[in-house]
Amino acid sequence: MITHQYYSPLRKEEVRSLPRSELLSLYETMTRIRLVEEKVADLIKDKEIVCPCHLYIGQEAIATGVCAALTVKDYVYSTHRSHGHYLAKGGSVKGLMAEIYGKSTGCSRGNGGSMHLAAPHIGYPGSSAIVGGTIPLAVGTALSFYIDGSRNVSVSFFGDGAATEGVFYESINFAALKKLPVVFVCENNFYSTHMHITAIQPSSDIFRRAKAFDVPAVKIDGNNVIEVHNAASEAVTRARAGEGPSLIECVTYRWRGHVGPNWDIEKGLRSREEVDFWVDNCAIKRTENFFFSEGLMSPSEKERILQKVRTEIEDALNYARSSPYPEVSEYKNKVFK
Repeated sequence: MITHQYYSPLRKEEVRSLPRSELLSLYETMTRIRLVEEKVADLIKDKEIVCPCHLYIGQEAIATGVCAALTVKDYVYSTHRSHGHYLAKGGSVKGLMAEIYGKSTGCSRGNGGSMHLAAPHIGYPGSSAIVGGTIPLAVGTALSFYIDGSRNVSVSFFGDGAATEGVFYESINFAALKKLPVVFVCENNFYSTHMHITAIQPSSDIFRRAKAFDVPAVKIDGNNVIEVHNAASEAVTRARAGEGPSLIECVTYRWRGHVGPNWDIEKGLRSREEVDFWVDNCAIKRTENFFFSEGLMSPSEKERILQKVRTEIEDALNYARSSPYPEVSEYKNKVFK
């Protein structure tokens, strides 16, 4: 079983600088991501959704904490596990659901599906199924921001598996050389598809690789939304000030399998003991318990948030189910010739 050596409890001193409304917003965003993903999992089991979906359940605190430190003009580049990043950046539940259903009202007009979400108007230009494929895009965007003289920041989300790709090293080297306003966020959930990190990489301390390029880097508890938010805020502040890139390695765990709603336990890919350890370390439950103990959220406020999100999901499902599929003629204009 993996022990969580980077576990850090939520602390009073870490939330003092954040307004209560912002703290509740963090909780709401994590809750929205979790409930949307659980609904998607159920719909896949019922075979109502047939689009391959890589669920973000268990990693909600990372997208939430990072995106809360950004503005709409900042750009976020995502991965095949894209739903959480899209929602945390301000994407609509309706746009997501319709896209997963392949409908023309989806955020990518039904042409992308789960792994290729796009919403440029909220600073979410796209996600990709290519491992490590969006890292250089984030760096290129940061270069554009630098040339334009804007104070905008580009963020690259990627998994531990992408840290073995050559493009990761090329990108971080170039970003460091030019002092570009980009934040690299590694979501280390210990698994590349079905292989554990110890079977692939000699060291699971990915953040140390950034230091070889003189890039400030930290390894933190990715299930502590306040710690994630604080680390992201510091990195974003540095980037806006022209001090160059940073890397944040967030230790986390995906509850479900690599793709789809199952848990991978039945396949013998990981143990019940390991999964239970991380489920008990749930970021949302930890945040909820802390907020209750500190008087930052009441049971009625929690119920209000749950009801709000459930209504959003139900409205999104009705919207997706009733929306039309794209016209066949559209596809002629959406492939390279």
